[in-house]
Amino acid sequence: MKKIVYVVLDGLGDLPIKSLGGKTPLEAAETPNMDRLAREGVTGRMYTVGKGIAPQSDIAVISILGYDPNVYYTGRGPLESFASGLEVRDGDLALRVNFATVDENWNIIDRRVGRNLSSEEARELAEAINREVKLTSVPATFQFKSTIGHRGCLVIRAEKGKLSGEVTNTDPAYDKIGPLGVAKEKFENVVQEAKPTKGHENDPAAINAAKLINEFTRKSYEVLNRHPINLKRRSEGKMVGNMILCRDAGDHLPKFPPFRERFGLNFASFVEMPVERGIAVLMGIEIVELPPPSGDLARDYVERAELAVENIKRFDGLYIHIKGPDEPAHDGDAERKKQVIEIIDRHFFGPLLERLDLKEAIVTVTADHSTPCEHKAHTDDPVPILISGGNIRPDGSESFSERVAEKGSIGLLEKGTEFVPLLIRKSRL
Repeated sequence: MKKIVYVVLDGLGDLPIKSLGGKTPLEAAETPNMDRLAREGVTGRMYTVGKGIAPQSDIAVISILGYDPNVYYTGRGPLESFASGLEVRDGDLALRVNFATVDENWNIIDRRVGRNLSSEEARELAEAINREVKLTSVPATFQFKSTIGHRGCLVIRAEKGKLSGEVTNTDPAYDKIGPLGVAKEKFENVVQEAKPTKGHENDPAAINAAKLINEFTRKSYEVLNRHPINLKRRSEGKMVGNMILCRDAGDHLPKFPPFRERFGLNFASFVEMPVERGIAVLMGIEIVELPPPSGDLARDYVERAELAVENIKRFDGLYIHIKGPDEPAHDGDAERKKQVIEIIDRHFFGPLLERLDLKEAIVTVTADHSTPCEHKAHTDDPVPILISGGNIRPDGSESFSERVAEKGSIGLLEKGTEFVPLLIRKSRL
């Protein structure tokens, strides 16, 4: 069996863009290393969760690691809170949150505070919320934690009884389909009131959870809107982080069968975001600690390639999740997304392929979801796949792109849960 290097480029998939000559950012990018892998291997496409579902990263990652999110998923909130070091007990209400910018009527100006709220600023704002906000609509305590930039998580614990994750989001950009969090393509850009989900309108645990979310939203806004950090940002012409948008509620952690028992493989992971870290830990996948981002993507990707070559010796496989392409796609910046893809190809795949023995390993490259620049959001479009190395015979793919992958020999996988078993079969050729 060959080693498996499983690389996921977050939000890689896209649609043709006029400014790029009718090409996607991946098609337009100069990617000699990924193109080489495609020429020497096979390509195809997959729906990472299922057709018609525009997945958030968490359910997509769970699915493409071989676990059905409809069976195991309990909400992004519990995963992200756990990964951030917050305790999540059964019956706690855990949520993923964003700092956002709103006007006095709670119309949303920017869901991510212009993407320039520093982690240090967010930490100070979070400390003020923890210090000054008290929940009284239902006797309860909470822990609020900022994580990276505008992102954070919230755990609310009732003093008596349990709370339910069956509540709607205050963040209008996301919806819930059963336990799954999905991105909306169209929405009213105003803060929403949390309510019990359909079928849970009379459940006291859901009613109390919604009350507490709404109270937290109102009281944290009052603290944030007058905080010196935001007064300073406003004076400098920057967007202010004066709203906490809540989404993806859950009331317990998922219970995954260990990855090693499920697939017989000892895997490690390179993950950048808290939610991916939480998934890996709960699946029993070892975390390879990465140096903090330096601000220089090229340097960071070279370091990750070197770590991959060193660590593949100790494991059957590595799951490497690279955030790069997703953020410019959410900003609608196709040129920047193209540039990031080129940086990854040159500074991650270049050094990796120089030192990795492709006779003894297979490399796969895919995405957790598509984030078309035109939509600035996740969509249900299938993502491209390539698998190369080992004893895999080329299928005639000339490069790595959405259009070429459509004709590849892998075909179209209907669900992401099919992918790990496929990789295992390819590694045993």
